[in-house]
Amino acid sequence: MAKKAAALSAGAKVGLSLVGVLQAAFAFLAYWDLGHRDPGDVRGPKALWTPIILINWIGPAAYFLAGIRHRR
Repeated sequence: MAKKAAALSAGAKVGLSLVGVLQAAFAFLAYWDLGHRDPGDVRGPKALWTPIILINWIGPAAYFLAGIRHRR
């Protein structure tokens, strides 16, 4: 059973807060990149990636790994 926030130790609260901030920063970076990238450099329509990036950790990772066309 999940602990209530009040029952967590101070270290656990700090750790969870840090994970939340990192996830939000990762999503922000993905949205920033998507907004500034040329549509021809993105696999699929940009509108498709917008809701995908909302999926915690997996969405931004999928965008950076599979959504960007890397030119050689």
